[in-house]
Amino acid sequence: MEITQFSMEEILDPTNIIEGKRYEFILDVEIDEEDELYHEAGIEIRVLIGEKDEEPFILNYFIMEKAEGEYLDFALEDDELEVILTFCKEEIAKA
Repeated sequence: MEITQFSMEEILDPTNIIEGKRYEFILDVEIDEEDELYHEAGIEIRVLIGEKDEEPFILNYFIMEKAEGEYLDFALEDDELEVILTFCKEEIAKA
């Protein structure tokens, strides 16, 4: 899995109900053709990141097939989640 493009947006909480910061990442990923996640049109992963005490963590993620915008019912492996979290941490630090 390789992240080819991304967008990042801080999710603002005007009510201050949520403790810490929240970010939404939309990741375009390239998947090996032999992986069960592979779709010809491509895969997009929507990742919600929480940050508490300056330590980002994954709150949730959604895998989508790009052509139809359909959610796919797959779980990412631990090493894939680690790649995503590391990428998101680096981008948050740059912001």
